[in-house]
Amino acid sequence: MVSIELVALDLDGTLLDSQEQVSEANRAAISAALAEGVRVVLVTGRGVEAPTEIARDLAIMLPVICCHGALTKDIQTGKTIGHIPIPLMYAKPMLEFAEERSLDVAVYIEERFYRINTVRHYMSDMRGPEWDEVATFDGLPRSAPTFLRFLGSDAAEAVRERFAEFPLHFKFERWGEFEECAVTSREATKQRALKNLCRTYGIAREHVLAVGDSRNDVPMLRWAGVGVAMGNAEPDVKRSVGRVTATNERDGVARAIERYVLHAGERARSA
Repeated sequence: MVSIELVALDLDGTLLDSQEQVSEANRAAISAALAEGVRVVLVTGRGVEAPTEIARDLAIMLPVICCHGALTKDIQTGKTIGHIPIPLMYAKPMLEFAEERSLDVAVYIEERFYRINTVRHYMSDMRGPEWDEVATFDGLPRSAPTFLRFLGSDAAEAVRERFAEFPLHFKFERWGEFEECAVTSREATKQRALKNLCRTYGIAREHVLAVGDSRNDVPMLRWAGVGVAMGNAEPDVKRSVGRVTATNERDGVARAIERYVLHAGERARSA
């Protein structure tokens, strides 16, 4: 078996349990991998703040890949390594459409989320310090946004119908009854950002273990030498990837690391 040099982990539904916590087993497995000299990187659809805090808590030193691959940030220096925003010519009419129709939408600009003050709080992190409420999007910074989030099935369906012809990447995800459509540049994907980061460190894809649960994780999981879907992933995600670990409530990340990194290393040393 080829040795693993880098482990790429999605956050929600993967490393984090339903309480948005890292289990002791996952924490121990990551620590053991780091002790073996294996690099670990967090790859998430969230903004910079949450993965940065989690990475520091787990003593992960690599940059974090955020915003579905649209932003890569060096958490040690604060330097932006990669940023692929949505051109304003596409973002502006989408935000205007959402505001006119009173659709629930959030926009991520200059590493902050903005939402109209009437938008529902669909998740706990929407009350976090990186979120701001505004009366209108007119007064926002004029730089191109990193990504947009259309929240709830009504907003997701509306953007699907109205802007399907835009040359952007529409990422539809569902968690229970909640549906979201994240919109990024077509070039912004987890797989591409991870590939670029691995190139920086001279790591071939064959030496990468990637673990995730969502449809937008599939290209990354299929690109990695060892891609593993979570047990709580949708059936089509599991079929697309092939390898499946336990759920995020049963330490699926720890089991994947133990099998493909730690125990694989032990087998190689005893061979």
